[in-house]
Order: sequence, then structure tokens, then C-alpha cells
Amino acid sequence: MKKILFLISLFTSIAFAQDKVQISGKILDGEMNNEPLFGSTVIISGTTTGTQADFDGKYVLDVYPGTYTLEYSYVGYVSIKETVNITVNTTINKTLTANSLEQVVIVAETNREKESALLLAQKKAVGIKQQIGAQELAKKGASDVASAITKASGISKQQGSGSIFVRGLGDRYNSTTLNGLPIPSNNPANKNIALDIFSTDIVQYIDINKIYENSIYGDFGGANVNIASKNHKGKSSLKFGYSSGYDFNALGQNPFYLQDGPNYSGFYNKKQPNNPLSAYNFTTSLDKARTDTPVNQDISLSGGTKIGFKNDHSLSFFATGSFTNDFGYTEGYSRGNVNKQGLIQRDYDFQEHTYETNTTGMANFVYKFNPNHNLKFNSLYVNSTKQELNKNTGTHNIFDDAQEGGGLRIRETFNRTQLYVNQLLGEHKINDIIDLDWGLAYNDVLNSTPDRRQVMLSPIENEDPTSPLIASDIADSNNHRYFEELKENEYAAKAQGSYKFSKNEEDIFKGKVTFGYSGRYKTVDLEATQFNFAINKNINTNIIDVNNLDGYFNQNSLDAGYFRIKTFRGGLGINNALDPQTYEGTQIIHSGYASLQYLLTSKLTVVIGLRTELIQQDIEWKTSLDPSGDENSLEKTEFMPNASFKYEVNDKNNLKFAASKSYTLPQFKERAPFLFEDKDGNVSYGNEFLYSSTNYNADLKWEFFPTSGEVLSATGFGKVIQNPINSVMISSAANDFSWVNSGEQAFVLGAEFEIKKDIFKSEKIKNDIPLDTKLSFGLNTAFMITDQDFDEDKVANETDLNVDFTDENGKLEGASDVVLNSDISFFKEISENSNILATVVGNYTSENLATIGSSQRGNIINESLFSLDFVTKVKLSKRLSSGISLKNILNPDVKRYQESDNGNIDLRSYKRGISASISLQYNFL
Repeated sequence: MKKILFLISLFTSIAFAQDKVQISGKILDGEMNNEPLFGSTVIISGTTTGTQADFDGKYVLDVYPGTYTLEYSYVGYVSIKETVNITVNTTINKTLTANSLEQVVIVAETNREKESALLLAQKKAVGIKQQIGAQELAKKGASDVASAITKASGISKQQGSGSIFVRGLGDRYNSTTLNGLPIPSNNPANKNIALDIFSTDIVQYIDINKIYENSIYGDFGGANVNIASKNHKGKSSLKFGYSSGYDFNALGQNPFYLQDGPNYSGFYNKKQPNNPLSAYNFTTSLDKARTDTPVNQDISLSGGTKIGFKNDHSLSFFATGSFTNDFGYTEGYSRGNVNKQGLIQRDYDFQEHTYETNTTGMANFVYKFNPNHNLKFNSLYVNSTKQELNKNTGTHNIFDDAQEGGGLRIRETFNRTQLYVNQLLGEHKINDIIDLDWGLAYNDVLNSTPDRRQVMLSPIENEDPTSPLIASDIADSNNHRYFEELKENEYAAKAQGSYKFSKNEEDIFKGKVTFGYSGRYKTVDLEATQFNFAINKNINTNIIDVNNLDGYFNQNSLDAGYFRIKTFRGGLGINNALDPQTYEGTQIIHSGYASLQYLLTSKLTVVIGLRTELIQQDIEWKTSLDPSGDENSLEKTEFMPNASFKYEVNDKNNLKFAASKSYTLPQFKERAPFLFEDKDGNVSYGNEFLYSSTNYNADLKWEFFPTSGEVLSATGFGKVIQNPINSVMISSAANDFSWVNSGEQAFVLGAEFEIKKDIFKSEKIKNDIPLDTKLSFGLNTAFMITDQDFDEDKVANETDLNVDFTDENGKLEGASDVVLNSDISFFKEISENSNILATVVGNYTSENLATIGSSQRGNIINESLFSLDFVTKVKLSKRLSSGISLKNILNPDVKRYQESDNGNIDLRSYKRGISASISLQYNFL
């Protein structure tokens, strides 16, 4: 017996004396161009021994020498089993691909939609960028892209629009792309398309590049926002969603009023009438139309599937369609034309009813020849509309029109944007050394303002605000109808190839050379006609009933000579009176670029690049300011170097530095002498002598990634802008605005901080299923100092405009000193198929410069603003989910004032209102 025990002890000692060996390697995502598949697992079949892949897709298993069956897996992907005989340290790399037919209990989020996966991409990138995925968008309740990216540090949204400011730089300094290809603007006033027309239903993730890199077009100063559209991944899906809610401001209006004509769906376009000068042939009413109870709704349907073929070929299809509407109501006061003595010339109390719709349809196909080659076709259609009915009461002009108040100005506007995007993209891994990506796009935008209507009424006794109202006759344009149509067509192409070289001892390529071309050809065509109802001052006009405007503006009044209809060219009898105001433009950009990425040491990576662009921007016009017409060309060749450095301090810490040169082009509207009037009555026109600015950018960033889904970072940044472009008031009796290169240079200095941290995290096992509970916190904030010089002599020498700047220097337009975003989320898994997520989201922007002061008038300032939202989502079962959201809970005042030596003058104040909604989503598959 002793001998047996001795032998057992001897063999046991020998077995335990054997040294363990390591199985290590990488698990890659075949659906995402072989990126690391963070969170995938490898286990030894038949045991509980296993591990997860880390941020870099790396895994390590310690085992004794022997034969094992390894199983590599990820939820929604095809598992791989392999039997191996391990005697020494062994490296095994695996690539997993999605399987649409795999039956899984929990459907994984698409890899690039998850916060943890996007943080991994941020960690691995040599450059400096931020990404927001669908998972984070859902958690924070963002319904459109403009709202979504304000959750990133240093980004704020302009109130009442889809325009954004990045590090204090507005629309002109930013750019927008979809899947890396450009998108045209939907508004002649803006360079970029309004980001709020993009529903987050189409978004897989959003890239925000705040530092220039040479694959981006050089017209860049603040950020490039790239929207990556959703593709189908995993098992087949078909989801239906519905939400309904109210804006409490709008709900309080009974009845709710809108303009006559536009319908509920937003698919409406009114053409100007035949013979509009000889007869009153307008068929829509000037009187407001009541509507039913203003209920906001959101209906969506999305789904996708994947079909497998022989030889690893597969076809994936994804489609989504949605309709959203939104009623809104605000009231407050609006003042303007404040002179240097602080006298308010225009003073209104206003009421504004709004109704917005968005219809979005997107479909894409991805054909994979094998894991190394795929083609993608993406088609997107958006129909976005906004109705505004503005009622302003008070003083039109303190000097000559409704001097003591009692005036009425009603402005009804319907604006519609139709966007078509068609893209064909290819990704090819030729071999381990050579990659090739390319893309083609055709985009079409039609923006129309059909039949904008304005009526201005004044007391018949100018000094008695209670006297009956008549049509204002101070200017022909006071009462009018306006038709505008903007068409933009754009062709774009890109091609990029990379070559890897110089492997190190770890079998990793140390160097990569990239060459690329990108080009865009854009045409712009704007036509506008305004029919002014010129009031006849020589006859006694009729008293007007404010509830029956059509009772005055009609054929009988036209026949009686109370008014006549005319355009800026004249009325009936002028041969070319109906010729519209126009400007037509062409912009062609050809770009070539190259970069070298090299791993100098095991920790230090450097990227050096150069981009060259040939730019030609031509514009010709015929407008009310220049009826005979003219043309102008802007041609430039830009050379833009850039460099990025990444130092990996350790597995969790990075230091990154980037510097670059770029430029900012003026826009067509800013160069065409075309009069635009906004809803507050402010008038602007273009400056043909405007030219581009030159930008220098630098960033230094530290990143710390404690665990999966967590990050702590700090960034310092600086920008210098030579010959910055600004909107300014021109020294003239009209107080109109234009655009000028306002000084020699501007600069931005700032710091950003970001933290995403799990405050509490636990796991309990119920019926052999791990259930998580987590409380997490997020905060990002930016602090900025901006300054620019103003030089009126420079403006006078370069243009035919006169500007009298009030100050010698000032801040950049739209730049807040502090921008802060914060959220706190609670997540709890109740069972295998049910959970709850609740998030509180806050946003703060400090005051910022709206308009530069001139002619001894002070700057116009937007006051600081804090907003708070609450979003909760509940997964009730495997198929059914529900949610509740409350937006703008604090309902703060939105205010604007003008600086003055005699004290600040309040110009505008209103409340946006609180909104609430409840949603349901059902997954049929």
C-alpha cells in the first residue's frame, strides 16, 4: 500500500512540476475589416477555463502541455472550434464573422455601435478623435445627429437650428460627410447640411475629427463630422417603433394655429401662380389655419437580413424608414436696430407656432466576396420640413411706423428640404501588405421656400396704438409673398491605397505608406422671386380686420388701386419683371494626398502627411442689388502638411500630439450680392471680394483607459486663423449685414476634459445566468479663450464696404468660454430578457458672441443656458421594449442682449418649453 501511495505521490509531483505554457493570439472581427473583436471569448471545450479578448483583441491562456479543443466565439458570430496539441508557447489568431442564421438568445449590439468598442477605436487611433455610437445615443435620448454630437466635449448647438459650434468655431469652419464622402448643404445660409434632419435611426456611429488629417477635405477648422450609416449585422431583424408625446407649450394653445396650405406629412410644394402681376391669383389664404390637438409622433420600421452563398460570398441588406413630427410654441419679446445711444427702434412681443416633419428612408446592400473584399451600396432619402407662424405686435420703427406700438407683423414660412444620397463603396484587402478603399457618390438637394407670406399692419393714427389697423406703406416689401428654390448637385469620388512594410520581431508591420485622391464637383442654383404688395399712399386705404386679411389682400382691392403687385424689377408693363433673382455657382476641388505612418519604437508611432488641393469656385448673379448681373471667380492651390504622434505610456495610457494646416472657404451666399431677410427682419447680402482664411491647428492629449467602457482624458488645443471671416453690420442707413475678412488673425486656446466611469458595478447569478447592475457617470467639458482683431482699414482697402468696428478686438462668434455635458445612468438586468436603463443628461453653455458690434453699437450676446433631460428605457421581454423621455425639464429662458455703455439692452427672450414622450418598440424576429 505504501508503494502505491508513493507512486501516486511521485506521478503527482512530476505532473505538477511540469511548467505551464501559453496559448495567445488575437481575435479579429471579420465584419469590421479585421479590427480587434473586444469581448470575444476563447474557452477549452468541456471546461470552464477560458478568457476574454482585451481592447486590442489579445487573449492569453495558461495551460499544461497537452491536446485541447479551443472554441472561439462572440454573440451573433460563427463560433470556431480547433483541436491543437500544445507543447510550447503557441500563437493562434482567429477571425470571426457574423452568422445571420445563428440562433442566439441575446442579440449583440453591432460592434461599432457599442461604447466600449468605440473607446477601443479611440485608444488604438494615432490621431485625436471622438466617436459616439448607437448605444450611447439611445442611452442619452438623442433623436437627431445635431443633438447627438452636442454630447461630445467642446461642441454646442445653435438654438433653433441644426448648426453646431466646435471649440468656438461655427458652421463655416466645420464639414460633414456620410461614410467618408461629402454631403451638400440644404440652406443657402450655411456651408453644412443641418444635422438635425438626420434621424439617429440611420446611425451606426459618428466620428468627430477635431484635428485635421489629410484624408479629410482641407476646408476645415473646427471638426469634420462623419456619419457612418447602419449596416446589417448578426441575425435577421425586423423592428417596429412608435412614440407619442407633447410639447407642453404647444399643448397649452387651444386651438393651435399654422399657415394655410402645407399638409400634415410635409410633402408639399407650392409654385408661384400664373400672371401674378396682372391679377391676384394666389390661392392660399393669408389667414392662419387652425389644427387639431398638437400631438408629436414618431413611427419607424427597420430590418435586415444576411444571405450566405458558396465560397464565403454573402449579401447583407438593411433598411429603415421613419416619420416624425414635432409641434412647438414659444412666446416672448424681440427687439432690434438698437442705435449707439441705446434707442430700440424695433420692439415686438412675439408668438411663434412651429410644426416640423422628418421622413427618412435608407437602404443599403453589402456584398462580401470573402472576408477581404466587399462592395456596399447605400441610398438615403430625407424629406425635412418646418412651418413657422410668427405674430409680432409692437413698434415696427420708433421713428416712422407704429411709433408708440400697436403694430402687427405676421410672417408665415414653410421650408422644405429633400435630400437624396447615393453611394457605392468598396473595401479590398489585396494581401497582408496592400489595402484599397474607394467610393463614389451622387448627391442631390432641393430646398424650397414656397409662398412665404408677410403682412405688416400699423395703426391709422401713428401715435395712437389703439387706433384701427391699415397696411403699412413705409416700404413696398412690408407686405409680400416670396418664392425661393435652391438646387445643389454634387458628384464626389475617393480612392485610397496603403502599403505596409518592415515587420518587427513580433511580426507587426512597423510602417505604412498611404496614397489617396478625392474630388468633388458641385453646382448651386438659387432662384427667388418676391411679389411685393406696394400700398398706394395717394388714396384712403381700408381698415383691415386682423382675422380676415384676405378681406383686404384680394382681387377687388387690386382693382380698386389700394395696392399693386411688383417685383424688384417693377410691375405690370415691365418686360422682365418676372425674371427672378438668381445666383449660380460651380465648385471643383481635386485633392491628392500621401502619408507615412511608422512605429519608431515599441511605444512611439508617428504619422506625417501632406495634402494638396486645387480649388476653383465660380459664381454669377442677377439680383436686386445688381439687376444687370456679374460674375466672380476664386482660384487657389493649397498645400496642407499635418503630423500626429502617439506615445503608448503603457497598456492603459496614451499621449497624443497633432498639428496641421488647413483653410476655410467663403460660401456662395457670402459672395453673391443677394438680399436675404430673416424672420426678425435683419437683412444681409454677400461680398464678392471675400476670400479664404488660413488655419493652423495643434492638440496635445492624454488618455487613460482604466477598464472596458471607461476613459479619463485631458486635451489642450490651440488654433490660429489668418484673415478670419465674420458677419458684420455695414455702416449705412439700412443697417444691413455682410461678410468680410475682418482682421489679420484670430486665435483659440482651450482645454477639454472627459471622464466615463462606472461608479458601482455588480453581478449576481440567477438560474445560471449572470445579471448585471451598474451605475455609471459621464462628464466632458471644454474651457476656451478666444480673441480676434478688427481692422476697418483692411476691410475698406479690400472691399467697397465700410465698417466701423466698435472695438479693436473681441471674441469669436458663437464661442462659449465653457461648454459642459454630463450624464448619470443606472442599468439593471432583471432577468435574461428584461432590463431597465435610466439616464439624466445635462448640458451647459456659457454666454457667447452672436454679432460683432459696429458703428459704436455694442456686441450682441447670447446668454448662458443649462438644459436637463431624463430618459428611461425598459426591455419588457425578448421582443418588446418601452421608454419614457422628458426633455428640457428646467425650461430656462433663452435670452440675448446687446452691450451698451448705459447698461445691457435685452433683445430677445423666450422659453422653448418642456416636452414628454412615451415609446414602444417591438422586434418581430
